[in-house]
Amino acid sequence: MRLILYSKPECHLCEGLQEKLEQIVEMGNFPSLQLEIRDITTCEDWFEAYQYEVPILFLAHRSNSAQDAHPTSTQESMQLIPRPSPRASVQQLENLLRKYL
Repeated sequence: MRLILYSKPECHLCEGLQEKLEQIVEMGNFPSLQLEIRDITTCEDWFEAYQYEVPILFLAHRSNSAQDAHPTSTQESMQLIPRPSPRASVQQLENLLRKYL
């Protein structure tokens, strides 16, 4: 599973959330969890979708599709995770993630 954080440069909310998420990943309480940072200024579609909303956090699940003939085919579903308070502690953020993992 991957956490995808849409952010932009010089966004203090984005930077704060990223730091907390990196701490959670490093702690290893979610062994299969990876963090991917997507800078919305590098993709026009991302920028149009999220320019007024960052930071945006999604959980991406990959699963084999039972309908696919090829056994290695995967589909990815994206689940929006509600934006935590900027004042949320690492522990509070971890508790929020547990609801979605």
